[in-house]
Amino acid sequence: QFVESGGGLVQAGGSLKLSCVAYGNIKRINTIAWYHQAPGQERDLAAAISIGGVVNYTDSVKGRFTISRGNAKNTVYLQMNSLKPEDTGLYNCLWTPISFEDVVAGWVYEDEDWGQGTQVTVSS
Repeated sequence: QFVESGGGLVQAGGSLKLSCVAYGNIKRINTIAWYHQAPGQERDLAAAISIGGVVNYTDSVKGRFTISRGNAKNTVYLQMNSLKPEDTGLYNCLWTPISFEDVVAGWVYEDEDWGQGTQVTVSS
């Protein structure tokens, strides 16, 4: 189970820091990722980090978002800077045994149990 927090309403150019806490057994986890679902759109990968610390960002957030692990092993963050209206949407985190390379390639389990997510709204 994943619990996301930190979303809110912010003006364009502003910043937010999202947090995600994983509850349960995380020993088999290979990849942790943040997904973005814009209104009326499908859920897309925004950022991912491997257990070894390798990171990947979708082109639209490169240079603006940073994914990182917390001191607590079951916590991950997404620092979002220079926010744009197109960043608006629901953000979900995912802790998965799927390999980092496959997550970056777009693979997720069809029956993945997503959390409620946290809403980010960026006004222009």
